[in-house]
Amino acid sequence: MDAEQAKLEIAELVTPRGVIAQLRAPTKRQVLQELARRAGTMTGIADRRIYDALAERERLGTTGIGNGVAIPHCRLAELTRLCGLFARLERPIPFEAIDDEPVDLLFVLLAPADAGAEHLKALALVSRLLRDRATCEKLRGANSADALYALLTGGPAG
Repeated sequence: MDAEQAKLEIAELVTPRGVIAQLRAPTKRQVLQELARRAGTMTGIADRRIYDALAERERLGTTGIGNGVAIPHCRLAELTRLCGLFARLERPIPFEAIDDEPVDLLFVLLAPADAGAEHLKALALVSRLLRDRATCEKLRGANSADALYALLTGGPAG
């Protein structure tokens, strides 16, 4: 799969309103709560339900994949399609990442309970995108949600 195909698929996971340019939260718990709140607004699912599912997944093992990146994810029976949110934190926070480095880039992936292969494919897609150091540096340097969305999806900013 080439980069263009990957970026087109990212656009299927996240919308411009699902991108947060300067999320301010000092702890992992508060980051997950704020992302759950925003995901609840987008999906109509209760914030608490989303937070509990994300927190439960974190208890199984960190979703911090290293290099300042985390991909919190969970499955929710209430969802009918994959849903993503991207956030760049104002300041990196401890996240128990596999490299013990603080995290400042997060991509939350919510999947329907029955989205087996589709969920794994989306996780792999997001992981490939965010394991690219050059992409992450561009994301860290972007100054608006529109610019972040354009970098994530390969589309125009704005």
